[in-house]
Amino acid sequence: MIDVQAREITEKDLEAGLRLAHPEAVKFLEPQIRLAARAGKNKKDYKLSMVSEKTLEKVRNLAETQIEAVFTDSSYGKFERGEALDNITQDVRRKLEEECDEESLNVLPKVIDTVRKQVVRRRIISEGFRVDGRHLDEVRPLHCEAGNLPILHGSSLFSRGDTQVLCTVTLGAPGDAQRLESLVGPPTKRFMLHYSFPPFSINEVGKRVGLNRREVGHGTLAEKALLAVLPPEDDFPYTVRVNSEVMASDGSTSMATVCGGSIALMDAGIPLQEHVAGVSVGLVSEVDPSTGAIKDYRIVTDILGLEDHLGDMDFKIAGTRNGITAIQLDIKPAGIPLDIICESLEHARKGRLQILDHMEQEISAPRTEDDRNRPRIATMKFSNDVLRQLIGPLGAVKRKVEEETGARLSISDGTLTIVAKNQSVMEKAQDKIDFIIGREIEIGGVYKGIVTSIKEYGAFVEFNGGQQGLLHISELSHEPVSKVSDVVCVGQQLSLTCIGQDVRGNIKLSLKATLPNPGQSEAKNVVEGSVPAMSKTPKVWASVESVSNELDELKPVAELLVNRGVVNSPSSSPAFLIRSVAECDEQEKSTGLNEASKITSKTSRTSKSNRKSKTNPPKNDDSHSSFSSSDIFSHTEDSSNNDEDEGKTPVTARNLKLGTKVTAKVYQIRTHGLVLDLGGGVRAMYRFEANGKRDFELGDELRVKCTSFSSKGVPVMSLVDAY
Repeated sequence: MIDVQAREITEKDLEAGLRLAHPEAVKFLEPQIRLAARAGKNKKDYKLSMVSEKTLEKVRNLAETQIEAVFTDSSYGKFERGEALDNITQDVRRKLEEECDEESLNVLPKVIDTVRKQVVRRRIISEGFRVDGRHLDEVRPLHCEAGNLPILHGSSLFSRGDTQVLCTVTLGAPGDAQRLESLVGPPTKRFMLHYSFPPFSINEVGKRVGLNRREVGHGTLAEKALLAVLPPEDDFPYTVRVNSEVMASDGSTSMATVCGGSIALMDAGIPLQEHVAGVSVGLVSEVDPSTGAIKDYRIVTDILGLEDHLGDMDFKIAGTRNGITAIQLDIKPAGIPLDIICESLEHARKGRLQILDHMEQEISAPRTEDDRNRPRIATMKFSNDVLRQLIGPLGAVKRKVEEETGARLSISDGTLTIVAKNQSVMEKAQDKIDFIIGREIEIGGVYKGIVTSIKEYGAFVEFNGGQQGLLHISELSHEPVSKVSDVVCVGQQLSLTCIGQDVRGNIKLSLKATLPNPGQSEAKNVVEGSVPAMSKTPKVWASVESVSNELDELKPVAELLVNRGVVNSPSSSPAFLIRSVAECDEQEKSTGLNEASKITSKTSRTSKSNRKSKTNPPKNDDSHSSFSSSDIFSHTEDSSNNDEDEGKTPVTARNLKLGTKVTAKVYQIRTHGLVLDLGGGVRAMYRFEANGKRDFELGDELRVKCTSFSSKGVPVMSLVDAY
């Protein structure tokens, strides 16, 4: 026999290798003969069971014509043909029983099989046709389906004539690889192909008691054929298992497993280098009885089960368009010339290309990750100190990450492997790990962090496993920001971009780098004419005194800001306030100057209203159609003491400030206080007072006020009223 495992070796190179190896193998025959002569045991005598020419001729005359009629009718299928041949055998048996020919009855099955063999072989050599009507180099009709079982990682159904194979692919983590207990070779096996040949595939009934030699051999051959095109482990760390179930068998199920397995692997998204197909080549020869030499022969492509049984050779060859990946040769005669073997390689290549064309019509490239529900694997390198931090005491941190994300973590030799069932679980696990142990800070990288404290010049953010960074006030928004607390608050989670380090090594973060720039879109709208054209003079921030004078000119801009949600409409309480730099500095200095600021603003409003009354005639109830500074300041004064509006406004992490009064619900009851639900996913805590009320129940509504924030940014509330 010949057994080959290769990586797409060409037929020419394989032929050269066989011709080189054959003379070298012959050299070892003579030493074996000499060893057998010196130390070998004598052969046992046995009596040959020979069939007489008389019996053979008698059975041939009774059955040959009917057998030829069955083998020349191409409409017969495998089981129909077998049933017709069995009926012929039964007819011959009845005739022999009528004649009481016991000698012929004893050897009838063997004689009938000999007659069948002679009829089939004579028709192939003399006429060039086979039992199913095909030509010698013709492949049976093909049918391929990829992804016929969409719930699986990969699946396929491959049919060639009456041979049909269902292949499925399962992907696993590197730790799922099969462990091998061997003194040599690798300790694990990451690619496995299991071949199953149930009795129903040949129309029989029987119980399965485990694998037999045939199943192990066929599965190993198909595994070797596909192993050559798998990606390297570094590029594709998954453990792969292919399961081949033979649904129907009429020859060459191992080669059908190769074809179906290749389609299923591509359906699973595995980046195979090439499609792999296999075909079985047979041989029918005519031998000279006197010399034993082959006088004439025919090479048959894609043999049936009957042709395998009645022929001389079963030459299984699998490979890609570029070359051969696996070979297994079984022969029945004592030997076959090497020239015939090398000639068979070219016949197998032509048949293989026909099958590959049909397979590529079904699926020609691996499916992308988005198309499949296969698991995701990520491998990262860390120091042992960092991995110990991730494991935690007795593995508590690692188990917590696995429970919260649903991913599996595997740690060994400085390598962290994350296995997730889909991409969303993988991203969730990576974010969790990045927050625990951090990752290397890169300029331009986006990181998630939590605001820990707020200063006048910016906010400090904890991110990347406990590192601190500064979010400067100038990096909060593309628009000017007067107060940091207007944009962010303590405890808020943000996605920030690292923009560099200062001279002291402190990390600088930016929020506006992750936000779209509205200036570009507004400029585009102005060019397209969606906003009325304005003067070419630069746009500046006007002071309060000039708001009334420039109201008509800025009205289109105010309408634009209302449409974009930057300010409220004038019909409701206006919330857009334009101040000068001097006014902003005046307000930030001390609260004691607020009254003076209000007096100044009232005087300013009085003078402005006087000027406006001189230039503009009064209108009837037109206060909702204008955007005056008096409306702005009246809203500011009224909203500062309006508790009812404060309670009705939805609470978010951004608008929660010291002194804010809200209605909260009891979320949890603990030993020293309560966990309150402020709505919108915001949680706060309330500590029990010394002589205060303690008999609360879940769901109680409380009127509370924000008094401070904890070191972790959690709002601390005090009780105002309960109902």
